[in-house]
Amino acid sequence: MDYQTFEPSEDLAAFVKCYWTLESPKEDIPEKQTIVPDGCLEMIFHHGDLYAQYTEEGNRIIQPRCFVFGQLSRPLEIEPTGVTGIFSVRFHPNGFLPFATLSIKEMENTAVSLERLFGNEGLEMEQQVLSTNSTLEKIKKVETFLLNRLTDSETVDRIVKSTIETILTANGHLSIDELSKQTNINRRQLERKFSSTIGLSPKQLSKTIRLQATLKMLLNKKFTSLTALAYDNEFYDQAHFIKDFRELTGFTPKEFYGNNLKMSSLFYGKE
Repeated sequence: MDYQTFEPSEDLAAFVKCYWTLESPKEDIPEKQTIVPDGCLEMIFHHGDLYAQYTEEGNRIIQPRCFVFGQLSRPLEIEPTGVTGIFSVRFHPNGFLPFATLSIKEMENTAVSLERLFGNEGLEMEQQVLSTNSTLEKIKKVETFLLNRLTDSETVDRIVKSTIETILTANGHLSIDELSKQTNINRRQLERKFSSTIGLSPKQLSKTIRLQATLKMLLNKKFTSLTALAYDNEFYDQAHFIKDFRELTGFTPKEFYGNNLKMSSLFYGKE
């Protein structure tokens, strides 16, 4: 599997975290994989074979060819149906809001087709991106589309922006009460603003960011034991660590470390 990332232009850097591509040769088709929440929305273009995803009820559905996947609040099981060829736009936690035509909360755990989001303009952009083999050309076409739709760069509340930055800087270690004090806004107001802006509560985003920091340490083997890993990431105790880990990955830390590192560097702890 070949995974590469690319930087956005300066005009879109406040909204787009990066672009990435993932390619697999025919003889290297991965099995079912679990994607864990990372706080970011993704705009996915499949120029290879499509992917299937599994619902909470265990049903297998085929994803659209091109779509935006809303915030993940739980692990997502996906499975390639053939050869992988993906081009993706990864948005910052608050980055998709200026382009959204649906409620961010409504998109949670859902692949929403570009046609549903943007109508004929979405279909036209989809065709343009899929018709070129050059990643730089794909980026250029997507950026033209996004910049044309960027009418109000102040869509995201300043308090939400600063709180997200605080959560990221602290690796999700601050309590919601501490965040509320720092922003000088009461907890309920902060939660309402987050829900409408990024589709997650401050607590959910903090939990997600802390888990991402933990996964990076796991992948880079920067820990002496799983118990030390829990304390390094300021979980209250081992039970708290296992509970949050299982909630967002579907595995205990021991299960994840033993069985899920092979493909993890592509999907977990993403830059």
